[in-house]
Amino acid sequence: MATHDAADGTGGTDAETLRQSTAGDRPPGPDGVPVVGNTVQFLRDPLAFYARCAAYEDDVVTYRVATSDGVMLKHPADIERVLVTDDADYRRASIIRDSLGQVADGGLFLMEGEAWQAHRSALQPSFYRDRVESYADMMARFADERADAWADRDSEAGPLAVSEEMRTLTLEILAKTLLDVDIRGRESAIRDAAAAISDRFDAGSLSALLPLWVPTPANRRCRRAVAQFDDAISDIVAARRASDDEFDDLLSILLSIDPDDGTGEPADGSGLSEQQIRDHLFTFLFAGHETTALTLSYAITLLANDPERQARLHEELDSVLGDGSEGSAADAERPGAADLFELDYLDRVVDEALRLYPPAYTVFREPTRDVELGGYRIPEGSTISMPQWVVHRDDRWYDDPDAFRPERWTDAFRESLPEYAYYPFGGGPRHCIGMRFALMEAKLVLATLAGRFAFESVTEPPLDLSMQITLQPQEPLEVTLRER
Repeated sequence: MATHDAADGTGGTDAETLRQSTAGDRPPGPDGVPVVGNTVQFLRDPLAFYARCAAYEDDVVTYRVATSDGVMLKHPADIERVLVTDDADYRRASIIRDSLGQVADGGLFLMEGEAWQAHRSALQPSFYRDRVESYADMMARFADERADAWADRDSEAGPLAVSEEMRTLTLEILAKTLLDVDIRGRESAIRDAAAAISDRFDAGSLSALLPLWVPTPANRRCRRAVAQFDDAISDIVAARRASDDEFDDLLSILLSIDPDDGTGEPADGSGLSEQQIRDHLFTFLFAGHETTALTLSYAITLLANDPERQARLHEELDSVLGDGSEGSAADAERPGAADLFELDYLDRVVDEALRLYPPAYTVFREPTRDVELGGYRIPEGSTISMPQWVVHRDDRWYDDPDAFRPERWTDAFRESLPEYAYYPFGGGPRHCIGMRFALMEAKLVLATLAGRFAFESVTEPPLDLSMQITLQPQEPLEVTLRER
């Protein structure tokens, strides 16, 4: 399943004209069949179906998948209204709560209302700027150690599966920084379980539409993976509870939260239940390493396929960090948080990778009352999809939208871009709590690895992708390495 131009047919459309429809009209959308609607079309190729919806001139497109009436929003103004302006009128979509709720119902991602606000406020200190920047040295050190391992690879070892390498590295970094757990050498339990769970929720798979208790092969693999994941989490929590040391990290906050009982009043001080702790850790461990691993994997693949732009990044890294001219690139300065202010092109490379291949490829919401969007009445309970995959490739906002062009991200361009024409971490009150952490990690790791190696192309675009919980490559992304 190849990538598709999700912006076909949208160029040159007057957004105001599109908003003059009479409220109550049904938005346009692809024809379906009785009962199942567009389900077969969607399952056959989800990305092609998204491209088909994106091709409509209107910015509001309707469809039906399984039992859900869906509405795709493509205009930044409508997306901002749902995520920010009228956020109180929307909640997590039932399709997401019913599916992901089977594996982590009590995590921050799925919580709602006052309970969500209380937990998010309690966890927020782990992601303050000063706290995140204190992790910078550890992030770069772990990346440097990974580079050492790459340098020691047998010259006959063949291509490097960079997507698998990044899963391991980002999981090691997350566990050490946020949980103060060194899992190097035993990370496979969580990494492999996360891959199996993600695969089960592939949007192009019929299993994704079935309850987890249905004994399909994918469901059985998922249940085993969840049990494996839970065992790893239990070990982490048990080890912390048994320790007499003082800690100041995300796990220590989780173990000390006085939870909200959903009424806005504090609970009895007994702390979170074991299930709540498990659900939070599951969410952070799963999402926290998967999304950054994908960002790095796509960025490295894009650079490997564009030697000119990779050379420009190398020049900047050598200028800011040193080129190890008296030895090898391994002798160059390890990047730190302060260096990121001088690494402008690195910043643009990461932003462009997130634009082209956003790990979180769509945001779902569900109106709690009938609402009007783009001139249409949207009924309560509809599934509203706001796909970054589509909006980030819309040629109204981006020239040559399918091209890898980091240089597009000038200050002037950023200022001219509409709010919510670029939103890789979602937006509004429920934007990703780990955004600052993820961006710093991606930049420090990429700076460290690109400072020591040139990446040469093995996997070439167009990439075969699947819409799982995150936007995943169908096959490992591979590169070859050349030490600098």
